[in-house]
Amino acid sequence: MVENQMSSATALRTGFVNHKKPARRSYSIYRNVVESEGDPDGLQMKVVEVEATPAGVSAGDGGQKAREEGRCLWQRWWRMLVYVVLVGILVFVVGFLLGYLTPRSSPCSGCGDFMAMVNDDRMYEAEKEHNGALLYWAELRDMFQKYLNEETIEGTIRKMSKAPHPPGSPCLDALSRHVLDAFKSYELDHSWTDSHYVGLQRPDWRQPNFLHRVDLSGAVLEKLPLGDPDVYCPYSASSTVRGGLVFANYGRQEDFAALKQLGVSPKGHLVLVRVGEISYAEKVANAEASLAKGVLIYPDPSDVLQGHRKLGLPPNMSIYGHVHMGAGDPYSPGFPSFNHTQFPPTQSSGLPKIPAHPISANVAAQLLRHLVGPTAPEAWKGRLPDVPYRLGPSEPGFLLQLGVQNIKQSPKQQQQTTTTTTTTTTTTTTTLSHLPDHYLIVGAQRDSLGPGAARSGVGTAILLELARTFTAMVQNGFQLRRSLLFVSWDAGDFGSVGSTEWLEGYLTMLHLKAAAYISLDNAVLGDDIFFAKTSPALVGLIESVIKQVDSPNRSGQSIFDQMTEQGRRWETEVIRPIPMDSSAFAFTSFGGVPAVEFSFAEVLQPLPAGSPLPGCAPYPFLNTMMDTYDNLNRALYGRLPAVAKTVAEVVGHILIKLTHDHLLPLDYWCYGDVLLEHIGRFNEYITQLKNRGLTFQWMYSARGDYTRAADKLRKDIYSSEEHNERLLRMYNVRIMRVEFYFLSQYVSVMETPFRHILHGRGPHTLRALLEHVSLLREAPEDFDEALFRRQLALVTWTLQGAANALSGDVWNIDNNY
Repeated sequence: MVENQMSSATALRTGFVNHKKPARRSYSIYRNVVESEGDPDGLQMKVVEVEATPAGVSAGDGGQKAREEGRCLWQRWWRMLVYVVLVGILVFVVGFLLGYLTPRSSPCSGCGDFMAMVNDDRMYEAEKEHNGALLYWAELRDMFQKYLNEETIEGTIRKMSKAPHPPGSPCLDALSRHVLDAFKSYELDHSWTDSHYVGLQRPDWRQPNFLHRVDLSGAVLEKLPLGDPDVYCPYSASSTVRGGLVFANYGRQEDFAALKQLGVSPKGHLVLVRVGEISYAEKVANAEASLAKGVLIYPDPSDVLQGHRKLGLPPNMSIYGHVHMGAGDPYSPGFPSFNHTQFPPTQSSGLPKIPAHPISANVAAQLLRHLVGPTAPEAWKGRLPDVPYRLGPSEPGFLLQLGVQNIKQSPKQQQQTTTTTTTTTTTTTTTLSHLPDHYLIVGAQRDSLGPGAARSGVGTAILLELARTFTAMVQNGFQLRRSLLFVSWDAGDFGSVGSTEWLEGYLTMLHLKAAAYISLDNAVLGDDIFFAKTSPALVGLIESVIKQVDSPNRSGQSIFDQMTEQGRRWETEVIRPIPMDSSAFAFTSFGGVPAVEFSFAEVLQPLPAGSPLPGCAPYPFLNTMMDTYDNLNRALYGRLPAVAKTVAEVVGHILIKLTHDHLLPLDYWCYGDVLLEHIGRFNEYITQLKNRGLTFQWMYSARGDYTRAADKLRKDIYSSEEHNERLLRMYNVRIMRVEFYFLSQYVSVMETPFRHILHGRGPHTLRALLEHVSLLREAPEDFDEALFRRQLALVTWTLQGAANALSGDVWNIDNNY
């Protein structure tokens, strides 16, 4: 019996029986059944075995009934399945529509909050450490603080400022190897050097520079000391000139205008000017424009005293500085100095045609005592002892003879003496997840004609420490979205030569790939006031960062809080335009890259409540042979490493946001307001232009198009999917190129390298147009209508091009003129 049952079971599984009868198949069917016990209303699915016979085999009445019941159950099952699928589709469609129509969080909900900023309340874009924990902004700050080392910064500053290390010197060669070895020790992706053969100007030791007092026949009456022969003005014209003397305060355009109003002409005379306010190059250019024969530059005690700390420059010491009205190698303007022998000889239009030389306060006082003429305005008077501060010219018979014999070394000579500009660059790329071809650049000058503690030591120390710290952060879980380039520049004391030549060499790539540049030069000159010399596109980001970094001399108080005490506005206290002698200037004005240079400085005097913008005294030993670690540290009461660390924190926080945020935190919208401020200055001349049949309407319309394009981009970002990588990349490219859009494409890069219409130099700029238009009131006879039309066209079409590019829809721009 058991064997028969087993054979039957086997036959059901295999489809055959021992007696060769047709097989029957068994099906499992799910039925809805009502349990007789328990809940009478509850339906349950029950498994029922139903047997079916093949065609042609009689199954009997029971088999037929089972087949009918099975067919009915399958029909019910398929109907249920169709209903479930339809309901699922309906739920998906409804959810999609709700997600699409519901407003999402956006990085641009207004003028001030258009950027995707990280904060303490939001996860930092789901970044994970190696242990899988989510990283928050506060955790990233803690990680940065954990690896940032103040002692390492101090040691590097000491090493970099032991002795003078000008370009081409053995001392600089040793320091260059130290920087490169440090970069390599951090195990970053790639470290390399670029060599440029630049024309550096040096004093001629066979014919030293001189300043003599002579009589009318040229006979030498007195030899005036020029001090250290290593202190000179690179790129001064080499010539000997003779004439009287005129005092021109700081040598600004307004100073020479004041001389003209007071009836004093610098024409045919040497001009004596004070250190400060503007660069040496601008002082000499303004004097040359006023037909002066030469320029002497001295440090007045009122400008170089360290405020209430009474730390001043010795009266027999002078301050060096280059006088090239530009940046980079002046003998290869607009292109990199890879090999001069392959290019025709040329030179920058910014090289002066008159000689210039620094002198000490003692020599300046001696000269000023021989001036006659009107008394200088009260604001022009310094603190030289026993000096009446008259404007000049000098008394009859008092003549000066200035001889400058600086010589330019050829590339061949430089190769023989190793005076080449070498930039050491390090980049990290292996940890990047999305945009390895977008770069954030951090740079610092390495050379110095003097010891250079403030000039180059602090910047290089911060640069190396930032590279080491970010490497440690990446190794411990911080993933960058954009690449970092850490760059050490050479020949900075000759006018940002290394940085500009490097920029020129990589310009084709950088203007498309570089999102921002941060300069670390002159980072610590005090600790009272924090300055950001910056492109407007970075102002909003700077504000958010300085609210989170503690002041170096106010425990528990942020830099922002310190700068806004007593009702002051932080923008007027902190934000400054980028000066020409900063490496950031070339990046913005030549390369079209947003840039910033940070500095701590000293207050000149205690400030009463409600006072206007404070006056500041520069660190007195900057650009002198006394710029040592000990002097700089003493000026800061022994707190130099702590202040340098604060600068590193500011830069580090900015780099974290710039390298990680999905949407670049660059304020493209702000240029609408910046343009409105600049263009608003033209309104007072509308009547005079109208009388001549001229108008600014085209320029106003172009500015309006830019504002509308910025507003459209903001709305597009607001309404787009936050994590759509393709759209984000497109938006980021348009945002990071805004600065480049303001480079005039209608002027020659060799003749006018600084093409930015807002920050650059040349006839294509808004400033040049305003200066020309102002002649309508000051000197109508000098107004040139043809030149005005050309300048207006250059400005207008650059603005219109910026609007077209920002809009992204360049073929559908509605121009109304």
